[in-house]
Amino acid sequence: MGANVEEAQAAHSKKDFIAKLEIAAKEARETRYWLRLFDSQELLADYQDYKYLREEIEEIIKILNSILISTKNNLRN
Repeated sequence: MGANVEEAQAAHSKKDFIAKLEIAAKEARETRYWLRLFDSQELLADYQDYKYLREEIEEIIKILNSILISTKNNLRN
């Protein structure tokens, strides 16, 4: 996820930026999936930072989606 955000910052065009950031957003959603899966299996029940990780990945997803929406809207204008 982070590597894709780094690549997006060095994109050759806005379309390239969007493509790389969309990959980062997909990776973030995949991370959320794995956290939910681990939670359903109670594999992280004793991990004290689990709630923090869930909150952080939700925030990251919101941020990436917001950047994508703004960038796509700017591209259309």
